[in-house]
Amino acid sequence: MVVEALNENERIDIFLSLKLKISRNQILNLIKNGCIKLNSKDLNKGSMKVNSGDVIKVEFKKFESENLEFEADFEVPIIYEDSDLIVINKPANLVVHGAPSVKEPTLVDWLGKKGFLLSTLSGEGRAGIVHRLDKGTSGVMVVAKNNRTHAALSAQLSDKSMGRIYLAITDLPLKDACVIERKIGRNPNNRLKKAIVKDGREAKSAFLNLLQNPNANLIAAKLFTGRTHQIRVHLASINRHILGDTLYGFKSENDKIKRVMLHAYGLYFKHPSTDEHMSFIAPLWSDFEEILLSKFDKGMIDEKIDFKELFSAFSRCDGWMYIS
Repeated sequence: MVVEALNENERIDIFLSLKLKISRNQILNLIKNGCIKLNSKDLNKGSMKVNSGDVIKVEFKKFESENLEFEADFEVPIIYEDSDLIVINKPANLVVHGAPSVKEPTLVDWLGKKGFLLSTLSGEGRAGIVHRLDKGTSGVMVVAKNNRTHAALSAQLSDKSMGRIYLAITDLPLKDACVIERKIGRNPNNRLKKAIVKDGREAKSAFLNLLQNPNANLIAAKLFTGRTHQIRVHLASINRHILGDTLYGFKSENDKIKRVMLHAYGLYFKHPSTDEHMSFIAPLWSDFEEILLSKFDKGMIDEKIDFKELFSAFSRCDGWMYIS
């Protein structure tokens, strides 16, 4: 892609971020990978200024799977696939992408093993990853096969036209449907946790009670921001805990529940190539479903988790009880 600068003395990372509709971090990844040239010379700093008439060339390199560190000997269900994207149902206890602390195969490793051509806007270690889920959270994710798709989906994630609805099994029911808007930041006492803090980042979640039982309750959640552990932190702030979430306060006998019972159930977005409005649901994993079926009738569960009904309910959440 070749772009000609029109404005004087503007930072190139800001200029390209607006032009390509991707984040400045993604621009910096492209610079790091040698994908951007300014007037035929390699660009090495995002702070470089562009002037009217400057020519910028952006080359989107292909993801090379042979650099992967771990052998991904497992399977991930594919819900949908076309030439631009893949929609998957992530298993619980699978890390999405690598990090210095990760010593196990990741979703990115699996995608590489399968030979998918993936976007590189977020760097090779996060190839294709538009949005992530915590290791213990299962459910629906969309993966970009090319950078144009990645940029378009990132823009939708930013403007909230792309979204997900989650299901969670909690220890206590919600008293009312509610919207929680409380800032989230680092927990000063535990580096593994997040907390409600005055100087944290803005965070907004909506919660809806679906099924109630003395020992397990099914709720739905929708995020308006994407903070780490957001659903778990907001629920803990009102003394509600997801089954299996020992980090944020759930207590279980003999550790019978092996993971956080949080599932990204439904995903919606507009297809970057066709402009078609699309939605997908990720079937419940057996461990999640087993708990529900031990407490509730299957017909009742299916009725309550109808995605169209959930989407409609959350579209009216502005009138729900507000907690700040």
